[in-house]
Amino acid sequence: MLSVLQWLEEQQIPFSLVISLILLLLFLSNCYRSVPKTKLNLPPSPTRLPIIGNLHQLGTLPHRNLQHLAKKHGPLMLMHLGQYPTLIISSADAAREIMKTQDHIFANKPCISFPDRLFYGKDISFAPYGEYWRQARKICVLQLLSTHKVQSYRTVREEETVLMIKKISESCSLKFDLSKVLMSFTNDIICRVALGRKYFGDDESGERMRKMLKEFLYLLGVFNVADFVPRLSWVNNFNGLEKKVEKSCREVDCFLEGVIEEHVCKKLRQDGSDFGEDGEDFVDVLLGVTESSIGIPSLEIASKL
Repeated sequence: MLSVLQWLEEQQIPFSLVISLILLLLFLSNCYRSVPKTKLNLPPSPTRLPIIGNLHQLGTLPHRNLQHLAKKHGPLMLMHLGQYPTLIISSADAAREIMKTQDHIFANKPCISFPDRLFYGKDISFAPYGEYWRQARKICVLQLLSTHKVQSYRTVREEETVLMIKKISESCSLKFDLSKVLMSFTNDIICRVALGRKYFGDDESGERMRKMLKEFLYLLGVFNVADFVPRLSWVNNFNGLEKKVEKSCREVDCFLEGVIEEHVCKKLRQDGSDFGEDGEDFVDVLLGVTESSIGIPSLEIASKL
């Protein structure tokens, strides 16, 4: 004991620090012993590493690697993606049981930080299962994507189809980028139906919109280590993702505020519209739902914008 104390003194290690570490180890050891060791009937699982679990086994082609692991471990496989245990299903019968028969049990979704920040937790795809999700789904089914509403935008689809065919026929080049034309065709229809007019033109404004949308979609699908290992969230301050998310949020907010202000002003002027038989796009419908549900008149919305 005396020799140990002398060594600590020679190494200039505070004795209080050693005592604190010993007490901490005793506390953790006691906590580990107090946890009941219940044997769970878990699916087979590939060997995992500390902290990251099985993340390293996903690789650049996750679907191929998961297929390879499923052949080895079976159609029901447990993987640990960081700190989260994840059940991998590669059987049609098991998928039917989970997604149809027992869907209410598996309906909830994990919180993914970047989509949650970009959508403010108010979307359908990433929102947790609950009252808000049910109400949002009801609005989509009954007000936005009903059969009558989809049919009312037939004129928009026909007009954009004619314009696309005309653009292709007027091309004199032997090399023609059909993918770009189809992407522009899809974007124009979505913008007219959802927002009221086109935003992806060939001018500088359209180029900014394409850049903003490309960055937004990239952040929705980018790998974020903080979702799997929260203790490593500081990494995003060094790889640039944190700044990209903040910038994308500001740009999308500014764009959507302009869209809402434009619709509110149009409604106050009672101007007509050139899309849909009933003259309403998705923003008009959502503004009407907002007014009817929480009683905020258009004038108050306009003043706040």
